Formats: sequence, C-alpha cells, structure tokens
Amino acid sequence: MNFLAHFYLSEQDESLIVGNFLGDFVKGNKYENYSPEISRGIQMHREIDSFTDQHPRHLQSKHRLGNKYGHYAGVAIDMFYDHLLAKQWAKYADVPLSEFSEYVYQVLEKHREVLTPSAQKVLTYMSKHDWLLSYQDIEGISRSLTGISQRAQFQSNLENAALDLKKDFVSFEEDFSYFFPDLRKHVEEFLNNR
Repeated sequence: MNFLAHFYLSEQDESLIVGNFLGDFVKGNKYENYSPEISRGIQMHREIDSFTDQHPRHLQSKHRLGNKYGHYAGVAIDMFYDHLLAKQWAKYADVPLSEFSEYVYQVLEKHREVLTPSAQKVLTYMSKHDWLLSYQDIEGISRSLTGISQRAQFQSNLENAALDLKKDFVSFEEDFSYFFPDLRKHVEEFLNNR
C-alpha cells in the first residue's frame, strides 16, 4: 500500500502515523533507534507491506498489468489502491479526506526532527502538493506515478500506468473491495497483539 492507506490504518495515532511514514526510509533493525511507539509504527508498515504483497487479490491486480512494469507493478497497484481508497473515503472514514490529509501533514511536521533527511524531503513535497488529497483523482495518481518513474533507478514506464487503471477500473475496484477489508482486519489483529 502507498501513503494514504498506511496513514488511514494508523487510526489517527500520531506515533503510528510517524512510524508508518518512516517505514519506507528506515531499513533493517534501525527501527530500534526510535521510541517504542514509533518503532511499532515502522513494524506496522512492514506488516502491511508483507500482507499486501502476498494477498491473492493484490497478486491478481498485479497480474492484470502483465509484464509492462516489471518489478514496479506492485508500486502501480499500491497507487491504484490508494486512489480507490480516496474515491471511497466516505465509506471508511468519518472525517473528510481533506481534513484527514491536513491532520497527517500537521502530525508529520510536528515530528519532523525524528524523520530521516529523505523523509523530510518527501514530506515537504507531499504537503506542498497535497498528495493525499490528490489521490482521489486519476490525474493526481498519474502525476505521482510519473514522479516515481522519474526517480526510479531503472526503466519503470510507470508514467503510463494510469491508463491501465482507467482501462480496467472496474476489475481493480473489485480486487480492492475484497482486499481492503482483509487488510484492515489483519492490521487490527497486529495492533492487538503488540
């Protein structure tokens, strides 16, 4: 999953939000350098990614893309699922996406000093361009995928992925509708056992 889902699953808990954000920037056992609460969020991020990568519906979504994006196919699906979460936001959340996004940016800014330099840089762009709210539009997802493509180490072709989302939208939406409740349940169990 991408940023929006990780933040959503953090249940508006500041430490989990910070840890989930850091999950992409803190490698190996370096999570031990953080407070137990933030460390739990980093581990939660890893648990979400691991569950997602093995879920049959996520794998089915990746399969729909064929070989167009190589090992970046999972990145495309994670972005597609964030778009679908944003589109269906009212089904899952009590606060508007705009309000939730602003809350997340405020929390991350409040804890900026514990973020890695690369996470601080991403936060600056994320909040300036309101990535989380932009995910509700295909154009926002397309911009994000193009940005990832430009930063990718290898040829990814992700700048074209939004066309696949449009072309097979109903199928991706169906995959997401089966997958996301399973992920929510898994995260709830993870948090209850930590």
